[in-house]
Amino acid sequence: MTTFNYYEAPSDHVFNDIKTNAEKIWKTYDDTHGYASDKVKRIQIENIKDNAWYIVAMFDVFNQAKLLAIVEPETATEIRKAMMYGSN
Repeated sequence: MTTFNYYEAPSDHVFNDIKTNAEKIWKTYDDTHGYASDKVKRIQIENIKDNAWYIVAMFDVFNQAKLLAIVEPETATEIRKAMMYGSN
């Protein structure tokens, strides 16, 4: 078993899956006051260090569950590892 390193960037494939699907979720929100567009702007970041987990952490638990349901299985596994990091 390998140790999960929270601060090591995931593969580009996993990162792009998270970013693309997070953007899809944010774009379902009302943007009357710029809330959703602000969130989308904030995730226009590169795949370095823990940026993938930053994107996931922007969501509440209900939207994290939505994200887990729509990303690819490999991505969902990596998200779960990041969510469990340090909880032992």
